[in-house]
Amino acid sequence: MPQAKLNPKYFFLSLGILVTLIASVTSFLNLVFETLNKKFPDVLNATYQYGYFTYDFEAMRSALATLIIVFPIFLLISYFWKHQEISGLGQIDAIIRKWLIYIILFLSAIVIVADLVTLVRYFVAGEITTRFILKVVTAFIVALVVGKYYIFELIDFKLLKVKRGAVFATISTIFVFAAIVWSFMVMGSPMKQRLLRLDDRRVSDLQNIQWQVINYWQQKEKLPASLNDLKDPLSGFTLPVDPEFEKGKVYEYKKLEKLKFELCATFALPMPKGWREWGGYGEPVPLMEPGFGIARDNVDTGVSYPYPVPDGTGDSWDHGAGRTCFVRTIDPERYPPFSKQF
Repeated sequence: MPQAKLNPKYFFLSLGILVTLIASVTSFLNLVFETLNKKFPDVLNATYQYGYFTYDFEAMRSALATLIIVFPIFLLISYFWKHQEISGLGQIDAIIRKWLIYIILFLSAIVIVADLVTLVRYFVAGEITTRFILKVVTAFIVALVVGKYYIFELIDFKLLKVKRGAVFATISTIFVFAAIVWSFMVMGSPMKQRLLRLDDRRVSDLQNIQWQVINYWQQKEKLPASLNDLKDPLSGFTLPVDPEFEKGKVYEYKKLEKLKFELCATFALPMPKGWREWGGYGEPVPLMEPGFGIARDNVDTGVSYPYPVPDGTGDSWDHGAGRTCFVRTIDPERYPPFSKQF
């Protein structure tokens, strides 16, 4: 007869399994769902836009980071948990084990039901798309794998427990690894993300410079001869520098005509284009008029880009890889000199 004792090691291993399993399941579903949203955007809830928005992938990054760290911890804790059972459990430990499995099944069911409710809500709203079907399939596979394993553990954990645990760990690892690889394929590698953010910073800086040129013209009714003319210690404005200026990359300015000027920069990648869904608060990604998306020091401000239009005039900051120049002409009626405004 098992002794009526409480093993602190087994108790905390059980607690660790509970926490890491729920975190792994939740982050796995969030990662797959967010990746599907980016891979198969629903045009019903999106606008076609130019540019890179770093916060578009924030949910994917959070789920990915959680899964990469927590899932291996879950496998490690599960390994020691199973071997603790093999060495024998006390009476109280056996009760803790049964409660743990019931709680896991209950919380896993809540997670799956919550996801299914969300999916059905999108379905009745008109999201009858490929990603909807894939989300439903993913939710049911997770429910089947987790539920089947722990139900068998609850029924009879003494039969083939080592083999069953190895099979569960192998299947789970394959699914998690596939989700991680696929998310990187959709989001891009960390290096690509860095390059996109650098280009995003460059567009922000060019917008800033452009607005300062317009402001200079409104004040003096002439274009600056060079970027150095824009420096103003009184207002505190300093010229932005390319984030890779140490590699010789610089922002270029050239006065072409009385009201026409040119801004140039060297970009790492072509500007992304495509459907972008609404933000997390149910509102579209804000679009601002070119020249007003001014970046602050080392802060991602979410550069705004114009809608594309058939004649191409909306591509105001569209760029490829390498050196790209943007020609601008000031409209005196739209940006009248300050002397004529008062």
